[in-house]
Amino acid sequence: MHTRRIGDVEVSAIGLGGMPMSIEGRPDQARSLATIHAALDSGLTLIDTADAYHLGADEVGHNESLIAKALASHERGPDVLVATKGGHLRPGDGSWTLDGSPAHIKEACEASLRRLGVEAIGLYQFHRPDPKVPYEDSIGAVRDLLDEGKIRMAGISNADPDRIRQANEILGGRLVAVQNQFSPAFRSSEPELRLCDELGIAFLPWSPLGGISRAGGLGSAYAPFARIAEAHGVSPQRVCLAWMLAKSPVVVPIPGASRPETIRDSAAAVDLVLSAEESAELDGV
Repeated sequence: MHTRRIGDVEVSAIGLGGMPMSIEGRPDQARSLATIHAALDSGLTLIDTADAYHLGADEVGHNESLIAKALASHERGPDVLVATKGGHLRPGDGSWTLDGSPAHIKEACEASLRRLGVEAIGLYQFHRPDPKVPYEDSIGAVRDLLDEGKIRMAGISNADPDRIRQANEILGGRLVAVQNQFSPAFRSSEPELRLCDELGIAFLPWSPLGGISRAGGLGSAYAPFARIAEAHGVSPQRVCLAWMLAKSPVVVPIPGASRPETIRDSAAAVDLVLSAEESAELDGV
């Protein structure tokens, strides 16, 4: 497995996004555990989760608990960096709400610590800006958690360039990761990716396979992914992740998965080398 860095930690160049295993359409627990174990067997050492990845209001942290169980039952579990998030809520009616108040962030972190069964969270990320709370207050709470040793590294999610710079300043230059949506179908985070490259901050694309269906339903706009995939004898999804990895050494995609075979395919993207011409063509799609 090829590796990249988040802060001072070396992680696999591809991570596993845990959300599909806990929200709408989730599989049974046995298949989810098998999916996480398949990721570890493939060499993945980064798993992304959040306390808001659940369905009912009575099961906050479902995904964190699932991941903790999977890691505890696998010999490679201790080698994994678990990245979780706080600041989002799901009241149980299918909606997503926000609470970026310092009190909530600190309470959420304590609950995540208990569910993950660790003394300090490897990477804790502020999930999404809350318009009701000054951004500096929310990030200030994350800074306090870092200073107190409750978290080892700090990150943010769904942030624009100004907020990336602001968060890094509030954290005293200790911002190590930015997690934004980025995919063939959603490319508006290119400025954030370039800024992270400039600052040496890891950029974690969430939903990196957007626009490319694992069922094979490629739209005409994504035909180059399919054609290049056919030329290499691999899936379009693998081409998509290889294209992202070629953009910058700070990029660490975190494709979601709920089946062992899909995360194995994603993990194999680290071994696919695209030509400069292929990457340029995909940049222009």
